[in-house]
Parts: sequence; C-alpha cells; structure tokens
Amino acid sequence: EKFLEALEFAQEKIQPIISAQKELVKKYTKEKKQFELKILNENAFKICEKLNDELATALFQNSKTLREKHVDEIKEKAKAMLVAELGGETFNEIEANIVLEKMQKNLYRKSILDQGRRVDGRQLDEIRPLFCQTGLLPCVHGSAIFQRGETQALVTTALGSSRDVQELDAITGGVESKSFILHYNFPPFSVGETGRTGGAGRREIGHGALAERSLAPVLPPESEFPYSIRVVSDILESNGSSSMASVCGGCLALMDAGVQITAPVSGISTGLITELDKEGNITKYVILTDIIGDEDHFGDMDFKISGTANGVTGFQLDLKIKGLPLSIAREAIFRNKSDRAKVLEVMLSVQPKPREDLRENAPRVKSLKIDPDKIGALIGPGGKNIKKITELTGAQIDINEDNSGNILIFSNNKEMLDKAIAQIMLVSAEIEVGKTYRSIVKSMKEFGVFVECIPGKEGLVHISELDDNRIERVEDVCNIGDEIIVKCVGIDDNGKVRLSRKAVLCEARNETYEVRLPPKKSNGINRGRGKFARK
Repeated sequence: EKFLEALEFAQEKIQPIISAQKELVKKYTKEKKQFELKILNENAFKICEKLNDELATALFQNSKTLREKHVDEIKEKAKAMLVAELGGETFNEIEANIVLEKMQKNLYRKSILDQGRRVDGRQLDEIRPLFCQTGLLPCVHGSAIFQRGETQALVTTALGSSRDVQELDAITGGVESKSFILHYNFPPFSVGETGRTGGAGRREIGHGALAERSLAPVLPPESEFPYSIRVVSDILESNGSSSMASVCGGCLALMDAGVQITAPVSGISTGLITELDKEGNITKYVILTDIIGDEDHFGDMDFKISGTANGVTGFQLDLKIKGLPLSIAREAIFRNKSDRAKVLEVMLSVQPKPREDLRENAPRVKSLKIDPDKIGALIGPGGKNIKKITELTGAQIDINEDNSGNILIFSNNKEMLDKAIAQIMLVSAEIEVGKTYRSIVKSMKEFGVFVECIPGKEGLVHISELDDNRIERVEDVCNIGDEIIVKCVGIDDNGKVRLSRKAVLCEARNETYEVRLPPKKSNGINRGRGKFARK
C-alpha cells in the first residue's frame, strides 16, 4: 500500500515537470531527421502463413531449447519457400526473419489474450518449479544456487576487512567508499551461445545494481557487522528474470555466510499482455506471473519487484507501451506480493535463518576500544609495535582514524585472533600490583635491572628481588634481552613500579614470600613486613 501511495504521489508531482519539458520542446523545436520507410513485401506474409500451424506446434512446448531448435527449422523452411515463390533476386533474408518474428509475436499474444494459454503450459498465475540449495561450495564464505524453471544462478558471498571496501571517486560529493558490492555475470553459454567474455556491459551493470539495492536495506549496520561484503551472481542458465534469481540466491548466500540480515528477501517478475485500440488505449489485458524470456520479448511489461514479507526493497519497471494505468499497476503489485511469498517459503525451507556463526574459513573480526592516548604506544615508533603484532599473529589491525580509540582486528584463525587481542590489550593496559608478567630485560644497573612488562611500561627488579638466594651481580641471573617472569609487588606514589622475580620463584615452590616495605614517609606509610602465600 505504501509503495502504491509513493507511485501515486510521484505521478501527481511529476506532471509540472512533464509540462515544462513539453513547453521547452515547443520553444526550441529542432526539425527531426527523416528516414526512408522500409515496407515488407506483403506476399512474404501470405507465403509464410502456410507455416502458422507448424510454428504454433513448435512454440507450445515446455523446453526453451526445443522451441528454439524447431523455430530455426521452420525459419529455414520459410526461407526456402520465399526463394521458390519470390525468386532469389527479390528474396531478402532479413525480411524472412522479421516475418517469422511477427508470426511468433501474434501467436504468443493471441493465445494468452484469447485462451489464457502460455507456451510452456502454465497457468497465468503459476510460478515455474523452484529449487535452491546453500553451502554447496565448501571453500567460500557463503554459497547458494537458486533455480526457477530454466533460470539458474550460482551466488557466492565473500567477507573482507574494512580495507576491502570499494573506493569511489565522489567527484561531485557523497560517499567515498561502499562496503557492500553485488556483481552480476551473464556468460554467453547461459543462453546457449558462444561469445567473448570481456568487461561488464549494460546488462551486467544494470542487473547487478538492481539486485544490490534490493538486498542492501536488510544488511546489518557496519557497527554491528564490520565486514566488507561482496556477492557475485554467476548466471548458469537464463530464460527470464535472472536479476530476480540473483536477489533470491544472493539472500541465501548471505544467510549461508552468517550475515545477520534483518529479514529474508525474495524477488520475481510480473508481465503484461495488452490489446490496444487505434488511439493506443488499453481495451484488454492479462497479467502474467514469472514471465519467461519470450514473454518478456513479445510482451508489454517486465515489472521486477523484490522485498521482504513486510515491504518492498527494490523494483524496476520496463514498459513497451506508452504508459501503465495505476489500476493495472495495483493489480500487478499485489499479484507480485503473493508470488514473492511463495518463493520466500521455498527459500526458507532450505535456509530458515542466517547461520549462527561464520564459516570456518571466513575472517573473524573483533572490535576493541582502547584509550585514544594509547594509540601511539600501540603503533610504536615507525609502526614497530603494530608490525610486530601483525607478524606474530598474521592478523590485520585497522585503527579508526577519528582518534576515538576504536580498533578492528581481522583474522582467519580464532587462536591468532585471541593472541592479537591479548597483545593489544597489553599495550593499553597498566601494570597492576599482584599480577605476574613475562618481561624483557631492557637495562642493567648495579642495584638491579629494568624490565619491560608490557609494551612501553617498565619497572625495577631490585638485585635483592632477582633471586631467592643472595647474589653479588645482576649478571649472575640475567642479561639484556633475556626474558624473565616477574611479579608486581608495589607501585609508589610517584608511579614507580617495583617488581620481583623472587616472589615468582617462591610461589612456584609454594613458599611464603616476604617483602620489605619502604621506610616511613610523611604520608603515613609504616615500615614493616608483609607476607604473601600462594594457596
């Protein structure tokens, strides 16, 4: 109902624009070019009419391949008849093709308008047989196959990091990147032809854009699902509305990949056959469900609509008549709604909802927030720290440039993801009393050694705390670059950290560790002894 309201509103508001355009045309009229009208030989129609019954038999069968094969055979007969009747000099092969095309169009339209009969034997509101499957490709992040009659699409979903977005020039302003992309491929073999496959043509761009905007409204926000998403629809066979097959297959592939869409989307095309009077007004019409390629070619409308159970997400209307009355549009839209529900029912019987978790080979992502002041320490001089974490774990670390402290970590391995998270948390953490740290000896003095417990955070291990036995020199225990395990036993008022290796050794033997507190100060700290035991 809301969609119809929008169409009615737009039709009303566009009238002044149309009037202005017509006025502009009158004011600045340019003389139109005149072309020589090519008139077909009337005898050619009369000669080929003898093949009308044979052509009807060829057309009215289920298989598109058989129809095309038999029609081609009849074309060759028609050409032979025209050569025999008209002579080789007056015969024109192009005219023969046009005559057969006209005859096919008349047969298609009259059988539907007068008898309600379609060439593949379906009812006017009947959908072709449906088949779909998910998870058929084991190595991709998400996959699905969707088939409706002789139209089949293989659709895959790939998840990437925030670096995999498609960058846009944005010359006139607007967004500079997009994180959801849908690509549509229509190879020649999908319609039984050979040909060269090159760059994307108008069909690929248009159908891909329609399917993309039909699925985009149900994607989760990037704050909840911070992935780049690429969906690719490869059309394996086509006989009408492969763009809507891409929508249905794309929805299934997204759910198979574990993308938590807000609602499943289906799409289907609705057609129209009309009978017009001399003024071009519609006197009779028939609405068709799920049109095949020839019904699109010989018909008057291809109305593609995609949506969820609750609303429309995308649509495209192709017309071969002057205009579409809103009354017919209303009927077509509600027919389409019930048809989409039937398609959606089959889809949900295969994949009722998105997977709870991503596939095993899909990248994992974790969003962290640290103190913005710690970003510099995480990056390190010349990117030293972040490079070290990346090399150690293989994870990709993206730091938000808005200085908010938001960090995204991507990895294909859960263990490495956890390891990268731990390393990042170490950088943003503070040394805490009572915690044990695996540290690196950074410098050595006569009275002890300074060790780095966490990146950028150091503390002193006094010589008396290096071992549980008395030692004369710190070199007897460690050297610069050595790794030692220490425990934080205190932090004074100036933030100086006191560490102990002795405490760790005592705990390892389950012995009591005794620590001397500093001398009495003016702030009331008393000298004394404290005992710590690892129970």
